[in-house]
Parts: sequence; C-alpha cells; structure tokens
Amino acid sequence: MSSASKEPELMQKIVSLCKRRGFVFQSSEVYGGLKSAYDYGPMGVELKRNLMNEWWRFMVTSRDNVVGLESSIIMHPEVWRSSGHVGNFNDPLVDCNVCQERFRADKAPKIEEGQPVTITLGDKGRAKLAFEKIKELAAEEGATASIASELKRDGKSIVGVVAGDRGYVCPNCGSPFLAKERNFNGMFRTNLGPVDPMQNVIDALKAGIQEGKSDEELKAVADNAMVTSAVYLRPETAQGMFVQFSNVQQSQSAKVPFGIAQMGKSFRNEVTVEHFIFRSCEFEQMEMEFFCPPGEGPRYLEYWKDQRMSWWESIGLSKEKLMFREHEQDELAHYSDGTFDVEYEFPWGWDELEGVASRTDYDLKAHAKGAGKKIEYFDPEAINPETGKKGWRYVPHVVEPAAGATRGVLAVLCNAYTEEFDENNQLARTVLKLHPRLAPYKVAVLPLVKKDEELVKRARKIAEEFLKAGIPVKYDEQHTIGKRYARHDEIGTPYCLTVDNDSLEDNSVTIRYRDDKRQERIAVDQVIATVQEALATGKL
Repeated sequence: MSSASKEPELMQKIVSLCKRRGFVFQSSEVYGGLKSAYDYGPMGVELKRNLMNEWWRFMVTSRDNVVGLESSIIMHPEVWRSSGHVGNFNDPLVDCNVCQERFRADKAPKIEEGQPVTITLGDKGRAKLAFEKIKELAAEEGATASIASELKRDGKSIVGVVAGDRGYVCPNCGSPFLAKERNFNGMFRTNLGPVDPMQNVIDALKAGIQEGKSDEELKAVADNAMVTSAVYLRPETAQGMFVQFSNVQQSQSAKVPFGIAQMGKSFRNEVTVEHFIFRSCEFEQMEMEFFCPPGEGPRYLEYWKDQRMSWWESIGLSKEKLMFREHEQDELAHYSDGTFDVEYEFPWGWDELEGVASRTDYDLKAHAKGAGKKIEYFDPEAINPETGKKGWRYVPHVVEPAAGATRGVLAVLCNAYTEEFDENNQLARTVLKLHPRLAPYKVAVLPLVKKDEELVKRARKIAEEFLKAGIPVKYDEQHTIGKRYARHDEIGTPYCLTVDNDSLEDNSVTIRYRDDKRQERIAVDQVIATVQEALATGKL
C-alpha cells in the first residue's frame, strides 16, 4: 500500500502482512485505491469484531448499570448545531507553497521565527524545481519566510532558509513558505430527500452575481441555498446517546448513575490521513456515556480511567507501551473540564488510543436548549442540596470513555507482531502473538497428508466438533506442514492440531503452541477443553 512509504520499517512490515494475510486492503485497490479508506479482509473483520465484542462484554454485558444503543448515522442537522460541531468543528487549513501539501496548522511541526530550516523534497528533480520556486517566494511581498544566507541545494535538501512568524512549517517538506490559513469544517455534508438542491444553488448564485456579491458572499449564498436539505454524517457516536438519554432512562427505569454504550461508524473529513488505519475519514468507535449526579464527575473520571487502562492490558497490550496523558487547559474541548488520553507507543511514537473525558452537563443542556425540551433526571430519594429535602431534579453530568476500534486493531497488530531470528541472525519466522480471544481462528486442524482419505476424514471430524462447540476453527490441508504452521503463525492462530497415522491408532493428535512452537501429544477428547481454557484465561 502506498501509504506505508513514509512509515517506519516496522509499520511497513505490518502493512505488508495485513495485505498478504487478508487483514486489511486498500479500498477500491483495483482502481488505484482511495488513500483515506480501507477494507477489512477475512482475517481483519474477525479481529476487529473480536476486539469490539470484548469491549462490549467488558463495558455492557458484565455490568448491571450500562445499557446499549445503536443510533442512526444520519441525525437531525440541529443536533450538530446544538452540540457545537457546526460552529466549532473547524480546523485551520494551510497549503504549502513549495510541495503543495495541504495540512492542519494546529498539527504542524513547531519552529520559532528566525530559526534555520531545511527543506527536503522527495527526489533531486523535485528539489531542483523547488529551489527556483523558493527564490521566487522569498522575493514576494508578504512572504512567510526569508533567505538568511546563501541558498544552497544538496541533493534532495535545500538550506539557507529561516522561518517566519507563522510558528510552524510544512509537515511534508519542512517549508515555511505557506499560504493563508483557511477554516475547514471536518464534517461530511450531504443532502436528504428526492429533490436535487443544485438547481436552488445555481439560481441563488446567478442572482448573487447579478447583485455584484463578493466571493465570500457568494459562498454564503450557496450554503443558504443548500441548508434546507443538508444533513451530516455523524463525526462521533456520542451525540446519539445524549439526544436519546430520556428515552433510554425512562424505558429502562434506569437510575443515575448509569451508562449508555454504543459502537459504530463515524466520519470525519480529515485533512491529514496517516499511519495506515490510525487516522482515516471513515472509522469505528466504541464509546460510553456515563451519567452521574453533579459533583461526582471527578470520582467517576478516575474510576473509568482505571477501568479502561486495565481493559487494554487485559487484551494483551504491553503495560510499558501504555500511558495516560492529561490534556493541558488550552487543549481541552469546549465541553470538557478534564480529559485524559490513553496513549500507546506506536512505531512512530506515542499517540492517542482512547480518551476518557469529563464532559460536565454541557451536552444535555445544549440539546435541551436547542430542542426546547427539558432533559433532566429526578431522584425521589436524593437530598436536594438547595432545599435540604428529599427529591432532587437535575441535569446529570457525564464521563465519557471513547475508544477507537480501528486504532485498537492497529495497536493490537503492532503489539502482537513479532520477528524471531535463528543463531545466524536470519529471520526464522514472523508471528502474531494475539490474545487467544482476539485471534481470528482459535485453532487450525491439519491432516499430515492431504491425499490420505482416513487422515482427512478424521481431521474434518475434529474440526466439526470445534464448530459445534462454537469455537472458530480452520481446516487446512494446503501446502507442506511447515508452510501451514508458518501461515497460522502469521495470522495469530494459537493452536495447530496435526492429525497423523498415530492418530488413527490412539485417537491423539500433535498440538503445537503458537508462541513457543512446542509440540506434544494430546488426546482428541482433551483438545476442545484445552482451547476453551486458553479463551477463558488468555494464556496458551
């Protein structure tokens, strides 16, 4: 996949394995692919579902105070105005005047004014063209950078430039020669209804042009012409849980504190898509909104921090590769009075895996105001702090653990990917040491010789017993036994069961353990129990 070209070597290997073994493919690859979208193959869809099922079990079905919801991807457009997404979900967008890369200003590498800058292009030919372009840009009035000394080109790199007052440079080439910042809304807008709104837009623009309106005014005219049928693809699953709070609470007779959980697709029109499936325009989330009385947000924020960190560790992520990062005051979202990110050490460095945020009562109050309806909770047993009497009506506060399912898959793959070398330091095998419950197949059943009908018959019977027990199994007879072992190492299958001639005599098989490759004979009537124990304990 082309997106791997700038990644660390480890990421390139993981991307290659994902395609080779059917975990992740570039979307529409036959047409050249779409950079920001990915398809999950036979192994990837099982891994992702297993991860999400584990989250659902931990967050919902193992608790008596959390319930589930599946809200619509397309919601009333007023939902996003009330939540602040229409007004606040804007990113500063910048074009590099040297390499033409478009990026978010708030995510660009920081550099102080007057500091020397090295501009690096993809090859010598591009660097030669950029060299001439930089001389022109530096001479322009209002240039965002300047040439401090003799401008020189050394292969793909250009030196002699100093940064201007922007405070950042292009993340692609390092150039400080940048276009003006523009606001960019991160939501996908579409239209709902059978009537094409474009005719309204055309008519409105014609009238605006005749009136002599400016480009900015014409943009506003076009937006107003589309607004009657405009809807948005949700940028997060959270708002569906807020607007359905009263329906869920009343239908379930739920008592605060309680939570509403949801998993599903979200869409963000990202300026920068990077690191394979880590940041893309279409992704899946695993979110829970935990509603609690006013004043109890800080306590539950600590509780859910501990719960969420313990879950990531329980599914196999290395403890030393996980940490919390507290948001600084100036980076807190407009709804939050405290947020912590669970970060994982990916091959490119530490990055966000999940956020645990105290959202206060912002969301429920915002939707109550926007809809013109009360969204409250009444506790007849609680003491009202204002009156000192029983019966307290209040707007609950919210603590939100919000994890990325697709980011979780990538973290699991990075953590599980292992290369083992022989005594000559040659690569001996590649193995995914996945937690047994996450592995696409829990066991592979392999007849030693596929042309031996009796071995095949016995192997298929064992595989059928696993299916009856509800355990995902792969019957595999293609290629040599060594190649089959290697194949299942790479997709993370915890156990391989080899059926040989002795199996026909003593009703036993050779069981091979993925992580250390050890092999032993085991009775056929013990193999299902062995796998079930691994699924229960997480240990092979």
